[in-house]
Amino acid sequence: MKLVEGQTVGIDLGTTYSAVAQLDNSGIPVSLKNSDGELSTPSLVVFGDNGRILIGPKSERLFLENPERVVVAIKREMGNKEFRCIYQNRKLTPEFISALILKKLVQDAETQIGPIGNAVITVPYYFNDHCRKATQDAGEIAGLNVIDIINEPTAATLAYAWNRGELGQDDVRTAEKRIMVYDLGGGTFDVTIVRYTPTRFQVLATDGDVLLGGLDWTRRIVDHVCEHFVRRFGSDPRSDAEALVQLTRDCENSKRELSHKQEIDILVRFAGNTVKVPLTQREFGRMTADLLQRTRDTTELVLQEAGMTASMLDEVLLVGGSTHMPAVEQMLLEVCGRKPSRELDPDLAVAQGAAIHAAILEAKLTGGKGQMAQAVIKRLRSVTTHDVNSHSLGVEVTTLHDGKQKRNHIMIPRNTPIPHKVVQRFVTDTPNPQSIRLRLLEGEASDVDACTLIGDFRIVGLPRELPVGSPVELTYSYDASGRIHAAACELVSNSKATTEIVRQQGLNDRGLEAFKRLATEYEVK
Repeated sequence: MKLVEGQTVGIDLGTTYSAVAQLDNSGIPVSLKNSDGELSTPSLVVFGDNGRILIGPKSERLFLENPERVVVAIKREMGNKEFRCIYQNRKLTPEFISALILKKLVQDAETQIGPIGNAVITVPYYFNDHCRKATQDAGEIAGLNVIDIINEPTAATLAYAWNRGELGQDDVRTAEKRIMVYDLGGGTFDVTIVRYTPTRFQVLATDGDVLLGGLDWTRRIVDHVCEHFVRRFGSDPRSDAEALVQLTRDCENSKRELSHKQEIDILVRFAGNTVKVPLTQREFGRMTADLLQRTRDTTELVLQEAGMTASMLDEVLLVGGSTHMPAVEQMLLEVCGRKPSRELDPDLAVAQGAAIHAAILEAKLTGGKGQMAQAVIKRLRSVTTHDVNSHSLGVEVTTLHDGKQKRNHIMIPRNTPIPHKVVQRFVTDTPNPQSIRLRLLEGEASDVDACTLIGDFRIVGLPRELPVGSPVELTYSYDASGRIHAAACELVSNSKATTEIVRQQGLNDRGLEAFKRLATEYEVK
């Protein structure tokens, strides 16, 4: 990791909204405004004519666009090699589309702080290796030197402790604290329990769902009002792409209104007909109860995996715009026996925490050069963070007693503190192999097909007539930066092979360079 010339910032690359922040010279995390004067930018991309691309346009402009040119929630597609968006006869990947959002964020921020060279970008804790690599690629395509990828709840906890004046105060005796971060954003969700002192920051357990967020609550409202419309008029607004875009925006606004109103009316206009559909906060709660229950189940599971009860928590911290829904606060009050904290702005806390992490890295790399106060630099340099892995890491093995069935043998379980290394011994299952192939998996299931293949490699140069049952030693390690390494040795001949995981769905150097050049061709507004 190294710094390049330019400012260093933290970026929350969100499913529905994104934001940029920087630690100022007095040590205050400051959110930077976009060209519309807003502190967050909709993560929405409109592909216009002549290579002109709009990022997060106003709603009234959005309705004038062809819905087929509008891309929303691209974060949910990160790491998905099957996703493609065709524009000007070019196939654009999630990494590239996300890079356009980052490019817009950086352009707007640079009008306030000057050229930006370095960035820390946030991801949900439950993002797997492919999704994290895709996020890093997006930053590089946007022209950023990505000095780290940080988990969103980790960033939020940094902001919480820093803003309370606790983090980095190594000369102050402060008791160890344990907090839960409940992070429900527009498209992703996770719960994390963190233990920290002024100078040591350690994740204890985490779990989540990258396909659960406020969008799902909004879609329930869309379905609810459309069913009313169908019963009244026989036609369905969801059948028309343009009508669906507008209706989704209306229902999103209605969802926000229900956070502070007991009842609202939603107007649905389609094919010359109009209907007014009333919706109460109580009714909304009933139609989305299963979504909220999924977050409750995860919350209780994380407490269990951390070996804690709710009474042992010092704080429950709300992060993510969807935590504005009153039902979320009520559910956490029931589970944790305490009212969750709204001390931080749920919409901006993650970007501000990323800015703090960026400043920590910058202070440690540069020794604290620049205009920042020496007292602030001292605090930054004293902080260390320790994470856990969010997904189990395993290897494909053959179970001979089950008729040579393939299964995932977990070697590093999820929620293991990292860095971590484990060594285990296996045996060959075929006579006289020409090579031994090792397939490395990420996931919790024993079923190989239910896991993600993150890489494979072979041991070659084996002796002739190597018998069945010959020992093979596999070393699996997960370093502090989140990189995965594997090494294997066939012990009869001492033949060895090593690999650093080659992410199968990530862009290679050639692909990155091609997308970097393409990004310069488009005008982002």
